[in-house]
Amino acid sequence: MNINKDQLQDINNKNATAHNEHFDFLGNQLSKKGNDVQKIVDRLSDFQVAIPSWALGAGGTRFGRFGFQGEPSNLEQKIEDIGLIHSLTQTAGAVSLHIPWDVPNDYNAIKELAAANDILFDAVNSNTFQDQKNAAESYKFGSLSNTSQAVREQAIAHNIDVINIGNKLGSKSLTVWLADGSSFPGQNNFQTALQNTQNSLKDIYASLPDDWKLFIEYKPYEPNFYSTVIQDWGTSFMLANECGDKAYTLVDLGHHLPNTNIEQIVSTLMLKGKLGGFHFNDSKYGDDDLTVGSIKPYSLFLIFNELVYGMENNSQNPYPAWMIDASHNIKDPLEDIIQSLEAIQEAYAKALLIDQNALRQAQSENDVVKCQEILQGAYRTDVRPLLERARLNRGGALSPIDAYRALQVREHLIEQRGVNAVASGL
Repeated sequence: MNINKDQLQDINNKNATAHNEHFDFLGNQLSKKGNDVQKIVDRLSDFQVAIPSWALGAGGTRFGRFGFQGEPSNLEQKIEDIGLIHSLTQTAGAVSLHIPWDVPNDYNAIKELAAANDILFDAVNSNTFQDQKNAAESYKFGSLSNTSQAVREQAIAHNIDVINIGNKLGSKSLTVWLADGSSFPGQNNFQTALQNTQNSLKDIYASLPDDWKLFIEYKPYEPNFYSTVIQDWGTSFMLANECGDKAYTLVDLGHHLPNTNIEQIVSTLMLKGKLGGFHFNDSKYGDDDLTVGSIKPYSLFLIFNELVYGMENNSQNPYPAWMIDASHNIKDPLEDIIQSLEAIQEAYAKALLIDQNALRQAQSENDVVKCQEILQGAYRTDVRPLLERARLNRGGALSPIDAYRALQVREHLIEQRGVNAVASGL
């Protein structure tokens, strides 16, 4: 399915008057406070978030998955779905492939299809948390950390294969997330597991092209519930330093224990020049992988405050790679991604409104009340007209969800693919 620009324009025209009124009112208010409204809109227009190839199908739980009709059954259809999202939001300009779930059959054809949908290839993701068909070795007791050299070598070889696949597509980074750990006390020697992981990552790092990055993800628990080898940002940071200048920590919002101060972690990593990437989701209890901003929108805003500060003041840190990493459970996956993109843009826009100079001054004077007023003043601002204008300037929809439903996108996908289509890789 392709979204007709004329149809989208007709839908936008129905709300154009209300949008212009809201935008003009907000713009005038922000300008009086010294904000460069056009600059903010431009930054929102430029902000792009990668969509993982596995996220276009229904999510689920450890106990079951409830399919959603019209799911994409191959990589081509996944890229087409991202293209639909990008047409509406103008924010989903990249795809992050998960290997071996989404290995292209025809690299040139896939690159042409992505280009036709204005989609770039972001980080490629390896998979050593599942046993693969016809694999000689099992990852039941770990991969890069395994006590078996044969298992470690298989996992290293897989990551190198993923690098080669990404290189053919124009990707520039590899994300490594390990499920390695132990389920019971005494199962692993912690030092041996960590040392094996470090040596394995160094072997993978040695195969990186010169212009690539290695992103090392961390997680405190699950699927192993006694220990995880890379359990926190400090371990990831340490391993990245051991690997070299092209290795970075990747922060996933759900990969923290409850009430962890994620914004402080983000700030520290940017100060040290080691924040490489960011996976967006939300949670109530743990790694729930819920829609971004659905549970803790203020926390997301505080994280973006640190990201905005770091991007402006920490030149030693590269521009981070952004990706959504969520499980949609019972929602239409495409609608869920659209909602996540809106929440990300909203948090970013509010962070851009913070008067950083005034905040620094209040901090230097230990004016705690003033600091809170500055942050919450920005947070309480309804920035949705700014997001609408950013999308409109790029040819997107004023209201992506409304346009998605008005154009009956899901119904068209079901008609094309059938009610029993199942997303590949899940």
